[in-house]
Amino acid sequence: MNRSIGIFALLLALFASLPVPAGANVDGTSPEQRGANTEVVDRFIIKFRDSIGHPQLKLTAIGSTFGERLTHVRAMSGGAQVVRLGRRVMRREAHDVARSLSSDPRILAIEPDLLMHPLLVPNDTMYSQQWDLFEPHGGINMPAAWDITTGSASITVAVIDTGISPHADLAGRVVAGYDFIGDVAASNDGDGRDSDARDSGDYGCSGSASSWHGTHVAGTIGAASNNGVGVTGINWVSKLLPVRVLGKCGGYTSDIVDGMRWAAGIPVPGVPVNPTPARVENLSLGGDGACSATFQSAVNDVVARGTVVVVAAGNSNADAANAQPASCNGVITVAATTRNGGRASFSNFGLTITIAAPGAGGNGILSTLNSGTTTPGADSYAYYQGTSMATPHVAAVVSLMLSIDPSQTPAQVTQRLRQAARAFPTATGLDCTTALCGAGIVDATAVLAGLTAPAPVTTNVALQANGGNVVASSAYPGYPASAVNNGDRRGLNWGAGGGWNDSTGSSWPDIVQVNFSGTKSITEINVFTLQDAYSAPLEPTEALTFSQYGITDFDVQYWNGSVWVTVPGGSVAGNNKVWRKFSFSAISTNGIRVLVNGGVAGYSRITEIEAFGTQ
Repeated sequence: MNRSIGIFALLLALFASLPVPAGANVDGTSPEQRGANTEVVDRFIIKFRDSIGHPQLKLTAIGSTFGERLTHVRAMSGGAQVVRLGRRVMRREAHDVARSLSSDPRILAIEPDLLMHPLLVPNDTMYSQQWDLFEPHGGINMPAAWDITTGSASITVAVIDTGISPHADLAGRVVAGYDFIGDVAASNDGDGRDSDARDSGDYGCSGSASSWHGTHVAGTIGAASNNGVGVTGINWVSKLLPVRVLGKCGGYTSDIVDGMRWAAGIPVPGVPVNPTPARVENLSLGGDGACSATFQSAVNDVVARGTVVVVAAGNSNADAANAQPASCNGVITVAATTRNGGRASFSNFGLTITIAAPGAGGNGILSTLNSGTTTPGADSYAYYQGTSMATPHVAAVVSLMLSIDPSQTPAQVTQRLRQAARAFPTATGLDCTTALCGAGIVDATAVLAGLTAPAPVTTNVALQANGGNVVASSAYPGYPASAVNNGDRRGLNWGAGGGWNDSTGSSWPDIVQVNFSGTKSITEINVFTLQDAYSAPLEPTEALTFSQYGITDFDVQYWNGSVWVTVPGGSVAGNNKVWRKFSFSAISTNGIRVLVNGGVAGYSRITEIEAFGTQ
């Protein structure tokens, strides 16, 4: 079957039975009406007022009160429970059931566990063909942005979708994810939740073929780039985290929000902790209805962790205020624009939209795919259209922003995206305005320009309070080695714990060694010696000198795992400064020492040793 025909057939089939937002009606009704009339619901999300007792005991009691059979399915993130109703009802009746059950005092909140779907408007059938990255009217201005950054390996982007198929153009970019689809029939992989987040195909909904939707989204964000093969991803370095939540006919809200929390590093019952938490989540999915309490709660939790949530506006040519999770507070909602910068005819719109990005026009958005019509086949590439395709443009640009400055909060990221957006062009045939399509078209170069990495937050890892421990070759009574990392640079109360003095007069070398609590990356060492006016010492400066008691000849060294190595510039002779600072490129070590070879008045005297680096 021709791929474009097969996917278009899938789209028509979904329109007939499920609330898949789309640009064109096929039966004379709106997508919202079709979803309300035809979706069958038998699952609910319930949060009890207290957590005492097994959920099934409460459900049995509640069910008998209302004449319903309620079965506990599983605990989910956020303290809620997934519950199955003993009958199948239409979506509209499901809301009535929820309203009825909510009157029970044991229930704090209840809502139908609705299916969400990929927001894909497929089109028929590599860098020169990716107009969305570089053309001036509809593109996102990537070439100059790549001169600023191509990404950071410390940033992870979660693709919360159908999973990601293995693809040569994604090799080395994908980290271990998780499959959150609990319904075996919908999973198409023969089992429920597990650690295999590969896309096994979402075929079979009313005879539809597999879309490989998550693979297409992943390619836009991070296809392997500058490798002479296939397409160019927006981010060339950062990691891609597959979170499989969409299978045959879509995915349940409960699975999606569990996937959102897990991707951000929040524990989910029955699922191993995510070892690679994401700073950005891409949700190219959605359904109709205002943002539910379940979605909003998940967004709140994820954003509170510092993770940016980027979602598709929807493809219903309608107000995005009536789509979820597009209408949730705290997300970046993305509308789709065309090759000439106009609004895509299918794209949702309205004041809920944050920003726009390419999602339609020409042949569409070219990205990675799979040739299999059901189960996985060979690597391929294809053009798709939809707000699903617009969303990863923004998610990838956000990942580049965080690659430069990871200290940015989700709110700061959103504000900067808005401020740097390119104004919408006019005379496009279907013009965007800020009331319809957000602040403008995302402009990667403009949003990255001027961003700088924050000054590194360094810590005195030698300090006792930070785990530093000191030993010395010898110590004069009353002048312990432990006095050199107590935070007192001046050496107050010298002679009673104000600093270290060796006990072997005129015999060198003397050694004082600071062991860290573990391996640290350090860039600076400071050594302070005794001032002439030790009874009333001053706050040291690098210009302050001594003539009576300080150390004159010494080496500052670090342990490289095998031997002691002198830091750059760390061999000092003829010193007369109270404070000597040594700065260098980052060194990884678990300890430093000062090897003293000479000092005034025959002794080695040090008031403080500092080592600044990262924990």
